[in-house]
Amino acid sequence: MRDRKTMILKTQIAFLIAVTSLAPAKVDFAHEVLPILKENCAKCHTNGKYKGGLSLDTRETLLDSETVEPGDSQNSLFIQVLTAQDEDERMPHDADPLPTDSIATLAKWVNEGLAWEKGFTFKKKTWKAPLGHQKVDLPGPEGGNPIDRIAAVYFQKNRVQPPASISDARFLRRVSLDLVGLLPLQSELEKFVTSDLGEKREAKIKQILSRDLDYADHWMTFWNDLLRNDYAGTGFIDGGRRQITGWLYLSLKENKPYDQFVRELLNPTAESEGFIKGIKWRGNVNASQVPEIQFAQNVSQIFFGENMKCASCHDSFINDWKLEDAYGMAAIIAGKPLEMYRCDKPTGEKMDAKFLFHELGPIDKTSSRDDRLKRVAELATTEGNGRLARTIVNRLWARLMGRGLVEPVDMMSNRPWSEDMLDYLAWDFAKNGYNLKRTLSIIVSSRTYQSATVIASKSGEGFVFEGPSAKRMTAEQFIDAVWGITKTAPGKIDAKVERKSEKARVVRASLVKSTLLMRALGRPNREQVVTTRPADLTTLQALELNNGREFVNYLNRGATKLVDEKERVETLYLEALSRLPSSLEKQVAREILGARVTPESAADFLWAILMLPEFQFIN
Repeated sequence: MRDRKTMILKTQIAFLIAVTSLAPAKVDFAHEVLPILKENCAKCHTNGKYKGGLSLDTRETLLDSETVEPGDSQNSLFIQVLTAQDEDERMPHDADPLPTDSIATLAKWVNEGLAWEKGFTFKKKTWKAPLGHQKVDLPGPEGGNPIDRIAAVYFQKNRVQPPASISDARFLRRVSLDLVGLLPLQSELEKFVTSDLGEKREAKIKQILSRDLDYADHWMTFWNDLLRNDYAGTGFIDGGRRQITGWLYLSLKENKPYDQFVRELLNPTAESEGFIKGIKWRGNVNASQVPEIQFAQNVSQIFFGENMKCASCHDSFINDWKLEDAYGMAAIIAGKPLEMYRCDKPTGEKMDAKFLFHELGPIDKTSSRDDRLKRVAELATTEGNGRLARTIVNRLWARLMGRGLVEPVDMMSNRPWSEDMLDYLAWDFAKNGYNLKRTLSIIVSSRTYQSATVIASKSGEGFVFEGPSAKRMTAEQFIDAVWGITKTAPGKIDAKVERKSEKARVVRASLVKSTLLMRALGRPNREQVVTTRPADLTTLQALELNNGREFVNYLNRGATKLVDEKERVETLYLEALSRLPSSLEKQVAREILGARVTPESAADFLWAILMLPEFQFIN
C-alpha cells in the first residue's frame, strides 16, 4: 500500500511538472521557491545549522552539498527525499509531507537550472552598511595611486600574488574601450607604443578623457540602460513616456557634477523630467507597476543600490525593505498619501511621503508635490548620504574591473570585499565635487587596473579579489568596432543631440535605434532599469554572428575594401587586436585568403578575426 501511495504521489508530481512546463514562464525563485524553502527547510539547513551536511545558505553551498543535479530533478537527492517511502528518510522531518504542487515547483526549479536571486543568502548579516561617509587613512608610504596602496595591503592579507602589468599596446586597447568605447587607431597605437615619455600612460588617460564627445557617445549606453532612456519603444508614441536624451548627452559632455546630475533628475527641468515620469503602461496594470511605484523602485535601485521590486508588492523576501518603505518613496511623487496594495490587493492603509533613509531627515507631509521633489533631491545628495557616492563608484569599478567591490551592484547592503577601497573612492568622489571623470582616472591610472586579467578562484561570499576580470564588449562597443574596421557605419544618428558638425563625426551605435543584431548582443529594450547586462554567449548571438543578415552585410561590404589592401593581414590585426600577427597566424591567414584574394575569402578572414575571444573581450 505504501509503495502504491508513493507511486501515485510521484505520478502526480510528474504530471504537475509536465503541465507547468507547458507555460512559457519559468519558476520565480523569490515568489515561488523561496517561501517553500523558508517554511520547510530553512530551520535545519541554513544560517549555521546544516543537518546532514546540507546548506541552503546560497546556491553555491547547495551545489557543494552534491544533493542536486541542475537540470535533472529525478536524479537529485534534494527532490528524492521529499517523496521517500520511509518516513525516517523523507523530508522535512517531523512534519507533514510537502504538498505535491510544492514538490513539483521545486522539481521544476531544479530542472530549469536552479535559478537563484542574485546576491540572496539565508545567512543572517552581521555587518551593516554605513550610511555616512567613512574617511580612510591610506596605508603604506606617501604618494602613489591610492587604489594601489589599499590593494597592496589587501593582497598581502589575503596571500594573493598581484598579477603582472600589461603591455602598452594592451593597456591602450583596454583603456580606450573602457573610457570612450572605441578601438585605438593604428596610428595612435604606433605612436603610443614607440613613445619614450616617462608618464605616457597618465598623459594618455588625460588625453582620452578630454575627448568630450567620444566620452559622451560611449557613456550614453551606460546611462540609457540605467535611466530607461531610449530613442523608440513602448510609450513614446502615445505620450506615456518621454526621452531625456538631449539633457543626458549634454550632462555627459560637460561632465556635470554627479550630485547636480541627480538633483536635476529628481527635481527635474522640462528636459530631464522624463525620468521620474516613468512609463505609463496601457490598459490595466499591477499595482506595483504604476508610475509612482516605478519612481520608488528606480530611484532606490539606480542611486542607492537597493532592490525595491519585492517590497513594492509585499515585505521583501530577499532584503529588509518593507511595503511601507516602497510606498513612502512613491508618495513623494504622488504628492499625497497613497493607499497600499499588498500582492495587488488593497490593504485599506495609506502611506505618506518618507525618504528611503529616513534618518537623513523628514519630508513635510503638507508640502506640495514640487516641494517634495525638491526635498528628496536635497536628501539624496546631502553630505550625510554616503550611499549615493558608494553606489556610483561601485558601478564604475564594476564597469572597469569586471566585478564590483559590492556584488550584486544592486545590493549595496552587502559587504564589499574591501571596505577601505569602497569608502575611500566614495569619500574622494564626494570631496572632489562628484567628478565622474576624476574617479575614472584614478581607477584606470592604478597598477591594479593596468594588470593582467584573472579568473577568480572563489566566488560568492568567499570571493577574494586577485585582479581585474576580462569583460565582453557591449553590443555598442562591438558594433562600433565592426563599423570602424569595415567602414560601414550608417550615415546619421537617431538621438537628438548636439555633436557640433555631425558630418565630421563618426556615427556611434549608442546613438542609433536598436537593431536585431544589437539586441542579440545584449542591448536591452530599456523598459526596465538595467544595471548589468548578461555576459554569457546565447544561442541567438551565435546565430546572428554566423549568418545574421545585418552582420553578413557588414562583412561583405568590409571585404570589398580589404581585397584592395596590400598589408591586409597586418592592418586587420592592428585595427582589431592592437598587435601584429604571429608567423603562425600569418600562415593561417594566407590559407583562408587563398592565393588570389576574393571578396568571399576576405569576408571569411574578417569573420575569423571578429569571432576571436581576443577581439570580443576587453582583456
